[in-house]
Amino acid sequence: MAPRRTPAVLAPNGNSNTSLSIFTSTGFQQLSNTVYSTIIQKLRPDICIPLADIAYGTEPGAKRILKMADRTEEWVSQLLDECDHQAVFAPILPIDFVNQSDYVNFLDEQADRIAGLALYDANLLPDIPATTALSRLPRLSLDEPASPHHILRQIALGMDIFTVPFVGFATDAGIALTFVFPRPAAEDVLKESGLNVAPLGMNMWSPSHATSTVPIIPQCTCYTCTSHHIAFIQHLLSAKEMLGWVLIQIHNHHVLSEFFEAIRESIKNDTFQADSDEFAKFYESELPAKSGQGPRVRGYHYKSEAAQPKRNKKAWTGGLDEQMDSELVPDKDALELEEQGFAEKIVD
Repeated sequence: MAPRRTPAVLAPNGNSNTSLSIFTSTGFQQLSNTVYSTIIQKLRPDICIPLADIAYGTEPGAKRILKMADRTEEWVSQLLDECDHQAVFAPILPIDFVNQSDYVNFLDEQADRIAGLALYDANLLPDIPATTALSRLPRLSLDEPASPHHILRQIALGMDIFTVPFVGFATDAGIALTFVFPRPAAEDVLKESGLNVAPLGMNMWSPSHATSTVPIIPQCTCYTCTSHHIAFIQHLLSAKEMLGWVLIQIHNHHVLSEFFEAIRESIKNDTFQADSDEFAKFYESELPAKSGQGPRVRGYHYKSEAAQPKRNKKAWTGGLDEQMDSELVPDKDALELEEQGFAEKIVD
């Protein structure tokens, strides 16, 4: 449980000494550390991340950086006192390690009360001194990886636990993930596709899938692949049926689960680096580009701005609204409306 979703939504108002500005189902609100601690104690999540004073969307100046570290230290201290039976992953701010050295020293002193670290910048991992008590704590990444290649890089740096927002982005775009770690066992996969590197996913919007009666991945054991074929999913997307995105999301989560399971086995066998190199050679570096329309856009998908156009297209585009706006006005009588194609007037 964290005070902000990943990725975070930019708020119009900044943080204060006692609260964060967050986006909720009822608009932007201030979340105080006291209220947040109460929520944690009631919900009792497996992992909770304290409030962190982070300046999203702007580059903080020197004074702002000092304030970020001071505020975060105060919030972490308060939460540790109020939620002493919870697994707290203390945030490491996305600023230079020197500028938050006092705060990191505070965390080192509180290491016995902290269950782990939550890093907003994976590149800071090598800066954690191996001689401190913090070095033995598990690390949670809030540095949103954009592809499986980024996950592998962060693991190589020492990251343990991940939030993976790209699985949701891929699903919204109609992309079914198709990668395995370190690579498919068959040697002729690339030869059959005629490509030098394999794609990380399949664009389910493509009309070429309209008659394909095979699973997304023939060897996949997820519900989607064992119960439905590609053509059915492509039809659902074309018809704007929400079930299409649900089936893709089920498959994509299964692919990620298999990916991490294979990584754990690779680390256990001491072949992680070689397997990561093999993965990098075999697959494209980025996910396929979005081509189709995703499901309805929610408020947390974009920055809130005044007078911005509607993000969701009209479900009905038959022109009825335009006809009513231009022709159906109060001063028209029944005969005039009948001449325009509306129902015939009934006379008793």
